[in-house]
Amino acid sequence: MKEQKSEPMWSHIYWLGMLGTTGSFTAAARRLGVSKGAVSLRIAELEQVSGVALVRRTTRSVRLTEAGQALVDNTRQAFVAIEQGFDGIRDLADVPRGVVRVTTAVALGRQKIMPLINGFLQSHPDVRIEIELSDHLSSLAQEGFDLAIRHTNDVPETYVAWLLRPSSTLLVATPRYLQRHGRPDTPQDLAAHNCLYYLRSAASPAWSFAPKKAENDRHSVAVKGNFCANNSEALRELVLADQGIALLPDFTAQEEVDAGRLVHLLPGWKPVGVFGDAIYAIRPYSAYVPRAVRAFVEHLKSAFNTNTKT
Repeated sequence: MKEQKSEPMWSHIYWLGMLGTTGSFTAAARRLGVSKGAVSLRIAELEQVSGVALVRRTTRSVRLTEAGQALVDNTRQAFVAIEQGFDGIRDLADVPRGVVRVTTAVALGRQKIMPLINGFLQSHPDVRIEIELSDHLSSLAQEGFDLAIRHTNDVPETYVAWLLRPSSTLLVATPRYLQRHGRPDTPQDLAAHNCLYYLRSAASPAWSFAPKKAENDRHSVAVKGNFCANNSEALRELVLADQGIALLPDFTAQEEVDAGRLVHLLPGWKPVGVFGDAIYAIRPYSAYVPRAVRAFVEHLKSAFNTNTKT
């Protein structure tokens, strides 16, 4: 076997760890900013030098072998320390700089996050924002995101969370729909209405409510309707077309309610378990948070606190 040059294999090992995290050569290459072929070549060189198989390839997936996983596990903390050390040096600069990769849901991102991006970039010209709008709940560690903006009730214990603003869920319909079909006075009345619901599973939907004066007293009603979607903006469009009643997050519906285009129904009842009670910026716990990430979070917090109704 040809003797390997004296060049250390640290970058090869780092790329192996990225392959193990992402689970595919394509995803690892995207995270590293290189070609798929480059990743494959590095892994092959590492296997040649080590003399053992480090990757198990199948037609559907790529997984590390026991030896490959052991190598990644034994070097992970060293690479984390290197990354943090480099970020710390970079943060000595006068201004935040670098890339902040963000993931958030489509409706939340389009309506509440995107309008804030321009102001941040104008104030921080050395920062680049990469934002993915997707209703798929991405794994921050696996997919390489620095930050997630989530509309949720619960934050994992291993994550750091910054509260951006509380949120509520509104039951709404148009005045014209209510003129045609009547206004529900109790949650049970919804069984007789066309309810447009958020698509979560194939099961028949049921909405739960609690009186605002006795939130432990839950009332559940099975609902039916001729439209469902996994996006609150899509539901809002059908509600505005007088098609039925829907539960929507306040950041999607409040402006329409204020303008009189939608009516807030059952105001004495709190919808339970549909959307989150707050909007958070979250990231996996780390003793060090890059300066650019902190600057972006502070920008979001300031913007949300300035106008809490949005």
